[in-house]
Amino acid sequence: MKKTTDVLVIGSGIAGLTLAIKTAQARPDLKVTVLTKVNEGESNTRYAQGGVAAVWDLEKDTYEKHIADTLDAGDGLCKEDIVRIVVEEGPDRVREIIEWGARFDREKNGKEYNLGMEGGHSEHRILHYKDLTGWELQRALMEKADEMENMEVLEHYFAIDLLTQHHLGHNIMRVTPDINCYGAYALDKRDGDIITILAKITVLATGGTGQIYRNTTNPVIATGDGIAMTYRAKGRIESMEFVQFHPTALYNPAGENPDFLVSEAVRGYGAILRDLDGKEFMHRYDERKSLAPRDIVARAIDNEMKKSGGDHLYLDCTHLDKEGFYNHFPTIYDKCMSLGIDPMKDYIPVVPACHYMCGGILVDEYGKSSINQLYACGECTYTGLHGANRLASNSLLEAMVFAHRIHESILEDVDKYDIKQEIPDWDATGTMDPKEMVLITQSLKELKEIMSSYVGIVRSNVRLKRALDRLWILFSETEDLYRTTSISPQLCELRNLITIGYLVTRSAQMRRESRGLHFTTDFKEKLDFIDRTIL
Repeated sequence: MKKTTDVLVIGSGIAGLTLAIKTAQARPDLKVTVLTKVNEGESNTRYAQGGVAAVWDLEKDTYEKHIADTLDAGDGLCKEDIVRIVVEEGPDRVREIIEWGARFDREKNGKEYNLGMEGGHSEHRILHYKDLTGWELQRALMEKADEMENMEVLEHYFAIDLLTQHHLGHNIMRVTPDINCYGAYALDKRDGDIITILAKITVLATGGTGQIYRNTTNPVIATGDGIAMTYRAKGRIESMEFVQFHPTALYNPAGENPDFLVSEAVRGYGAILRDLDGKEFMHRYDERKSLAPRDIVARAIDNEMKKSGGDHLYLDCTHLDKEGFYNHFPTIYDKCMSLGIDPMKDYIPVVPACHYMCGGILVDEYGKSSINQLYACGECTYTGLHGANRLASNSLLEAMVFAHRIHESILEDVDKYDIKQEIPDWDATGTMDPKEMVLITQSLKELKEIMSSYVGIVRSNVRLKRALDRLWILFSETEDLYRTTSISPQLCELRNLITIGYLVTRSAQMRRESRGLHFTTDFKEKLDFIDRTIL
């Protein structure tokens, strides 16, 4: 079965929906199709608590300050031209989403916005909606999307692979610059049918990769699908070694997936990190103490946990104003109380958890990938904004800025292309014995253990070699299963996650220094030149 569209957007978070809405609004004659593998409201965006970083109060803040903060966090690997683009264009994109109905907290007078402070920022510039900013933005975008008559959102469609010349029988080497994307194969999860979606332009907005780790704040859908599909299609991937671990996920001995995030903004509001004896410790690692960038804080907590042998440390909010805390962080307060933790009386137990992927599909300043007719936007990309470490609350800003830029580029390019009708339908041979699902679930557990044990916050040559050896076994077993059984979403996600695990581990092995989020005990110092890891 074939389906055609002018623009195919895979992913329905802030990046995908913003791009789709803008394109549909500007060109009512174009058909815009959005795929999401669950429902429209489920995305990494929804779980973003902190907010959107934007230079808003021009009396106190400047673009140059925001640029400097971003470059400092990125530890020498940010692309300064991209940083400037995002910082300077960002406020206009925030104003647009406000016009679309998004709400941000205001001061008591109801006029000025209440601007928060987070680790790594030199000024108050975080626009937020309580501790549910991502949820609020997702709500506004879905309501706006409903107004677009030429835009459809297909829920419960899982994108399996991109369509390129490979599917026309052409042999393409990885180094060729002449790969084209013609759409994607997608699995309808409701009836198991695999459809061929043909498009003039395809955009990947598939979010993060957090499910490669045992502890992650990412939702269960964050399986790196877009990055894995692009790599299989021989697109370029960059900087996958830079995995950001959030320092303060809520420690729950009962286990949760995803881990509940205690926002960076809580420390910005004045919370203090303490060890198991209740003593402050961050002054030993950075002069900014609990407001140091996330990579420094995460490594500090990891080191203190190793020294103490404990499973967690503490975040102290007991000195903060209860009314103000609850007004800013009602979800966090209620979650803690549900576990018997009163943040106003008790220290909150916290542990680092995988939070954000700074690497991804290599794109240019207009979101174009190395594959023709394929764009990418949001967390699945490497734009150069984050460098070796993402500055808090820059990700939603990046998604909006690049969604706008891709939209403008699509309007220029879409009429140059035709639908490629010669793509064959999916060959749906093979069967899956339900009893063999244990192979998939067990392999996923093994993957998470490998990545958490050997490719976590602190790495070494021996750990990375051991991880690659074990990943190869998982890869071989899973590819055999993929070739001989019917396709299921669980099998496709496992396949993608193993690919992501390989990309992270191989990139980490290539970087023979410690920089930003990548720390290795074998190369503790930075190189005196800038190196790039491109696969």
